[in-house]
Amino acid sequence: MQIASIQDHVSADEWQLRCDLAACYRLVAAYGWTDLVFTHVSARMPGAGHHHSFLINPYGLLFEEVTASSLVVVDRHGNKLRDSPFPVNPAGFVIHSAVHSARADAQCVLHTHTRAGVAVSAQADGVLPISQQSTFVLASLAYHDYEGVALRDEERPRLQADLGDKSFLMLRNHGLLTVGRSIPDAFLSMYLFETTCQIQVAAQAGGVPLRTIGHDVIAGTGAAISAQTAGQGGAFAWPALLRKLDRMDASYRS
Repeated sequence: MQIASIQDHVSADEWQLRCDLAACYRLVAAYGWTDLVFTHVSARMPGAGHHHSFLINPYGLLFEEVTASSLVVVDRHGNKLRDSPFPVNPAGFVIHSAVHSARADAQCVLHTHTRAGVAVSAQADGVLPISQQSTFVLASLAYHDYEGVALRDEERPRLQADLGDKSFLMLRNHGLLTVGRSIPDAFLSMYLFETTCQIQVAAQAGGVPLRTIGHDVIAGTGAAISAQTAGQGGAFAWPALLRKLDRMDASYRS
């Protein structure tokens, strides 16, 4: 799908953000976390004057088709702020706008409907402390009960209250959501969240009692992940992930 580049019409900071967000969409597709066209990754626009404007995917494109130039600028209600030939899905932005509005640190919000994520979200006990990956998630995990398809503004305050200051949100009977201070942080968090759910479903399928990890270990995971990433969080793995994408298909940068 040919999409004309807008690189010459935006600031260098915006273009970099667009490239990183397009890369995130492509990585979500590459790792098999998509639900056709029905989830979103949003990123707050750079600059002090853009606190309430965001980039989001053009509705109807597969994640593997998203490019830096195709991303659409929207306000907190999902309305387009710049001319674009692509439609947006304001209803799909309800969850994202709720998080961005409540959390000034939410540079990126990533939401998925994966089978493993939805499966664990439907389990009464939610995420179990049974894997190393789960300890990172449990250290900053919140839950939000299902209220139907998230189209109603009146759900927003309850979602915001449930999320609080956490980085991981399990939407009961619905899916997974991560909040990041950057796009790489949100992606790495989702990688851990999704892997946690896949491991849990696989372990439960074995049909034998599961060993659990103690709360004292979980309490120390913040320092552990900082050590593992040299204090850089998602930025530590991001260059390698971009190299992976560039070998696969560098058109996300266009």
